[in-house]
Amino acid sequence: MTPAAATPIIPIRKNGRSWKVDCPAACARNETLRANRQHGRAFWKRWTGYHVGSRIEAKMRCLKAFGARICAKDPNCQTAEVQIRVALMNRFSERGTAGIVRVS
Repeated sequence: MTPAAATPIIPIRKNGRSWKVDCPAACARNETLRANRQHGRAFWKRWTGYHVGSRIEAKMRCLKAFGARICAKDPNCQTAEVQIRVALMNRFSERGTAGIVRVS
């Protein structure tokens, strides 16, 4: 995708108003505002994938909790270091997740 073909995905404030249609940005913003009002903000976020960025940022914060930087110099060792951190994060998430047991 070229930069000229990119579509901005910017959430509109809850009290946002329509803009005058005098530029392409105003058309995109008004369309986003209309989708928010018609379908709701949560649906719009799922539809556009807006929530993915916040999930990635949260996981990167967890990854940095094990250290702000990678200490290994060799690229293979760096890969192993990141894989170890991710394995630890997965283990912590697994421990913190409640187990669901069916009661008959």
